[in-house]
This record gives sequence, structure tokens and C-alpha cells, in this order.
Amino acid sequence: MDDRVARAYGGRAQEYAAVLGSMQAVHPADRTHVEQWAAGCHGVVVDAGCGPGHWTAHLTGLGHRVVGLDAVPEFVAIARRTAPDVEVRRATLESTGLPPGSVGGVLSWYSLVHHEPEAVPVALAEFHRVLDAGGGLLVGAFAGAVLEPFDHAVTTAWRWPAERLVAAVEDAGFTVVDVREREDEGVRPHLAVSALRSG
Repeated sequence: MDDRVARAYGGRAQEYAAVLGSMQAVHPADRTHVEQWAAGCHGVVVDAGCGPGHWTAHLTGLGHRVVGLDAVPEFVAIARRTAPDVEVRRATLESTGLPPGSVGGVLSWYSLVHHEPEAVPVALAEFHRVLDAGGGLLVGAFAGAVLEPFDHAVTTAWRWPAERLVAAVEDAGFTVVDVREREDEGVRPHLAVSALRSG
């Protein structure tokens, strides 16, 4: 996440947290999907781009050891205030500060949507670096017929065709094991790619 995106979210962090920063705002299918994915991870799970920390707190409450990371200081402050027993750190997706091979899962739930396409492989490479062999990655994104930007409510975001996101994940050294797309009335089409760290 570049400084422009971080500033845009910082200025609307309270609003974002009020509208989307709770599990009540999560689609039931997404909740089930992420819970099932996390159940298959071993060791630490990283909530990469955790925002106000609702997924971090939720997965922690299910018994997982979770570390939330976000580049927006306002989000980190909200997460720490609302769930003081949950571990949340300020860090970028490209530089997590985590040791190599130290985690068993990386959840990147809509945290790459504001990255320019050429910047996504840098974050994916960092996810690959911190995951141990066989560790799991789950990426949530906006789906589209073509790779293109659009005017998101906060700042420019990108729609990804499933095959393009799958290719990016595979090029970063992952084996894709599951791809899901969903269209809900009145909501942008959803894409989720699950993969395992090769090697």
C-alpha cells in the first residue's frame, strides 16, 4: 500500500470501521470460507492488511494464533482499542518484518485491491517469503472480465479476472488449490484464490 492509499484510508478509518469493521458486515459465505481455510493452517496466521482488525479478532477468538498487519496507523489504533488482547502491528504487505518461513497462513482479504497490478507480485513474494513450506494463502479480490481500475469509494481499486490473479499467485511460487467467484445483487463480484506455498 503506497502512502496515497494509506492517507486515504487514514482519513476515513472511523467511517470504514463503523460500516465494514465487524463480522456482521461480512457475507456468511465469506465467513465460512475464511474459517474453513484458517482451520487448515498450522502455526501463526497473518491477517495481512487487517484494517480495523475484525478478522484478526474473529480468528483469534476461534483459537488461532493471529497477527494483524496494516500500514494505516488509524486502523492499527482502532484494532488495538477494540480488541486489546489481539496482536496488531503496523507494517506494509511488502515489508512485514516477519522472519522467513515463520507463519503457517497468510490471509490477504481485499488488501491487494488498491495495488497497481505491477505491485501485486512484490506483496505476493513477501507472503511467499514468510510462509513455511506448505503454508496457506487466501486472497480476496474484486472480480472482473478484464484487469482494470475503477473508482472505489476510498481510492482507485482494481478488478481482476480469475485467470490473471491465479497466474500472479502461481508466478510467486504458489500452487493454487481453490478458486471461487460469486456475484451478489447490488455488490461488486467477488473472487477468492486459495493456494499453498510450493517447496
